[in-house]
Amino acid sequence: MNRPTVGPVLGYTTTHNARIFVRGAPDKNNAVFAGIRHRKVGQSQWSAGVYSRLSPEFDMSDTLVLNGLSADTRYEYQAGWFTTTRHDHTPETVKKIPLQWPAYFYTFKTTSSKPGRVRRYVVGSCRYLRLTGGIASAPELGDEIFSSISALNRQRPLDAVVMTGDQVYVDDLNFLLPDREYTAISEKYQAAFSQPYIRNLMAGTPTYMILDDHEIEDNWPANRGSDDRALYNNAMTAYEIYQCSHGPAHDLLPDGRINRDLRRYWYWFADGDIDWFVMDCRTERNLSANAKSMIGTEQEYALRKWLINSTAKVKFIVSSVLFMPDQQHGDDAWKAFTAQRNRILETIRSNAIKNVVFVSGDIHGSLTCQLTHSKSPGFVVHSVVSSPLCNTRLLTYASASDLIFNAPLTTVGTGTYSPRLTSRVVSEDNFACLTIEGKQLKVDFHNKKGRIIESAIIALT
Repeated sequence: MNRPTVGPVLGYTTTHNARIFVRGAPDKNNAVFAGIRHRKVGQSQWSAGVYSRLSPEFDMSDTLVLNGLSADTRYEYQAGWFTTTRHDHTPETVKKIPLQWPAYFYTFKTTSSKPGRVRRYVVGSCRYLRLTGGIASAPELGDEIFSSISALNRQRPLDAVVMTGDQVYVDDLNFLLPDREYTAISEKYQAAFSQPYIRNLMAGTPTYMILDDHEIEDNWPANRGSDDRALYNNAMTAYEIYQCSHGPAHDLLPDGRINRDLRRYWYWFADGDIDWFVMDCRTERNLSANAKSMIGTEQEYALRKWLINSTAKVKFIVSSVLFMPDQQHGDDAWKAFTAQRNRILETIRSNAIKNVVFVSGDIHGSLTCQLTHSKSPGFVVHSVVSSPLCNTRLLTYASASDLIFNAPLTTVGTGTYSPRLTSRVVSEDNFACLTIEGKQLKVDFHNKKGRIIESAIIALT
């Protein structure tokens, strides 16, 4: 059995199951299968194994699901792929084949349903890894920061890593040699997710992802051209395989496999008494003047319903683009979609929903801020922005002067929503570590060497 060519990637993990992405390699003459076996740490007996036949339709990859796990329990697993000359083999019959599993094994922990437990998440976005025309340019630079995240994880295990957009730059060097074909785009993912530090981190830490514009094209869909249909289809096929397949957007079938009939990219998940709603802020945009919206009607309804019904201690909402504050220039973020943003804010205010935190990236700058309301003294909503994981010299970092804090965010009726910066603006490569403990959320921004360069405390009620 061979080590995965990409992965394993530990995705959506609950108290009783875990989704793990594995990629093999094509073989013109033989059938290709992936396999995973697991056991509780400290035990000697491996499980019978879970297997899947790989096909070019999903770029020789699949997400295998480990079911029947115990809550708050550490497991170890082995993963790989192999070939067989028997084309009539199935995932059931290959269980009888004696396999030499890879010597390397990985560990992970299922989630805990215990309320009040300390929880830690790393969030980040915008990882520039130049790979155009099949030629990589210093890919280790895009991997360096994941060594620091892994070191933090070893000190005190993370509950999850949440990547909020631009995990790859399909359009890097777009002005010179743009990648538009599926093969070239999938090679970007293979290179991005196979660097040693990110590979090690994602193998043992639940990892959640959502796209932003660079998974397709800069400022999508505003820059969409008449000939971009093929580009979009190719980019989204690759996104579905490499980012979406191991996440909660896919339902599980009765037999325990993921349902490939995907209806949407947005999703939500719970981690004990912490809830996450991850928005798709790209593929559902409506830019027409009379019906302008960032997210579709169904997604907006689901988000507002989730906000009202959630009893979680903290409710994180991921928006790949800035929900707040507004930028001085540009119309790519929520500033240009005020009517829909107002409805979301009014849902939070009118229902007195507490401890709502928006998590964003995109701007190549990091910060925390809070939003208050002129007529509702008890209303406060927070924003954590974390970007970039790895910048390029072609792009500048954001600074405080790029953001609007000396004017209201929006006004609804006679009430005004006003933002206030609660940290300095970090203008270098970084990631954010969110620690929920007791009555506070601590936000630590770490530079690529792992050093804390800015911190903020968010009081919880």
